[in-house]
Amino acid sequence: MKKILACVDTRGNTDAVIDWAAWAAVRVQSAVEFLHVLERHPEIAAATDFSGTIGIDAQESLLRELSDRDERQSVAMRQAGRELLSHARQRAAWAGVRQLDARLRHGDFIETAIELQDETDLFVLGEHYHASAQARIRADHHLERVIRGVSSSVLVATSEAFEPPQRVVVAFDGSPGARKALARLAQHPLVAGLPVLVAMVAPETSLARQQLKEAQASLQAAGATAEIELVTGEPQQVLPELVKRQAPALLVMGAFGHSRLRQWLFGSTTTSLLRLSDVPVLILR
Repeated sequence: MKKILACVDTRGNTDAVIDWAAWAAVRVQSAVEFLHVLERHPEIAAATDFSGTIGIDAQESLLRELSDRDERQSVAMRQAGRELLSHARQRAAWAGVRQLDARLRHGDFIETAIELQDETDLFVLGEHYHASAQARIRADHHLERVIRGVSSSVLVATSEAFEPPQRVVVAFDGSPGARKALARLAQHPLVAGLPVLVAMVAPETSLARQQLKEAQASLQAAGATAEIELVTGEPQQVLPELVKRQAPALLVMGAFGHSRLRQWLFGSTTTSLLRLSDVPVLILR
């Protein structure tokens, strides 16, 4: 297995991202690299009064002031980034990870993630805009762009707490994308040995039952302990509730491939699940 790349920042769930990366690394005996990207966010406000016309000397003074302030901010951000990466390495080492590295980069986070995907088997990220089922707000496009942009699997920490999963829940709708995710899951070392619940949100039909039985049989043939559950209702309501009842669990799905559920909220199943799930989500490729 290639390395695990854990993307850390100063958000509240940073420790959960570190813990999930460490958990994954110990299970698959992989190296972990922590990545912190310093992105430039221009500030609109300034202490200097820009109104009116200023002379050449005043302009030069203002430019020096802005340059000095920018340099001080840059130094502070680099120092904070190094301290964050040091904390991540220490916490992962305490969790039993033996191969650790860290990388501090300047630039665009999405571009950096795509650049590093060839040397990464699993990205571990944090979800920053978690919402309830009633909150119809925009998706975290930052996270969605990473999921869409990289060819590696992605593990998303959806809360600030880490708890080792005791089972896996697979969101399944019988589509080709869902079947591919199921086949990938059966061979994935990260979840080896964990019991699996294959969950489908669909009307009660013989076709739905047959698809679930086939999914169960394929997992059992691969040596997994598998159960199935068919529930009816609105997916954005019943599936998160079902998954929550299985906690501590890990929700697994394919990336943007579930046709039955693609009408959730704003058309992206994966993004919707990330926003609504109370358990971490593993997006398999």
